[in-house]
Amino acid sequence: MTRVKLPRRQFLRLATGAAALPAVSRIAWAQAYPTRPVHLIVGTPPGLAPDILARLVGQSLSERMGQQFVIDNRPGAGTNIATEAVVRAAPDGYSLLLSNPANAINATLYDNLNFDFIRDTKPVALIGSGEFIMVINPSMPAKTIPEFTRLCQS
Repeated sequence: MTRVKLPRRQFLRLATGAAALPAVSRIAWAQAYPTRPVHLIVGTPPGLAPDILARLVGQSLSERMGQQFVIDNRPGAGTNIATEAVVRAAPDGYSLLLSNPANAINATLYDNLNFDFIRDTKPVALIGSGEFIMVINPSMPAKTIPEFTRLCQS
């Protein structure tokens, strides 16, 4: 077995380089996000509940992440305009959609959307939830949703 003799300085350089390698590789892998303003696109006009929620979340994220989160209201077409804007945006995380139940409803309501909500978007976080109820006049003969559906079809 032969021993390789390293001069002391060369050994110290190699040891220092080996010790610094994990720190350098972490720096190379980590990319800061966000490095520019993020647009949180809302499909309703300003002042409605989704807009207010987006503004509260945007303010919190701006403070927490040190970058501006801009609330971008794009009302119209039952939130389809906002959704399409996000679907067509670069997939870089700088255009986010505040989704709501209208997005699910639109997927079943419209046959010719320029996007597929399930395929073209991915959920990031749940920031709220709620229940929906259906109310009808008590004089209506329907007492359940299937009864109401049959009544509407006749």
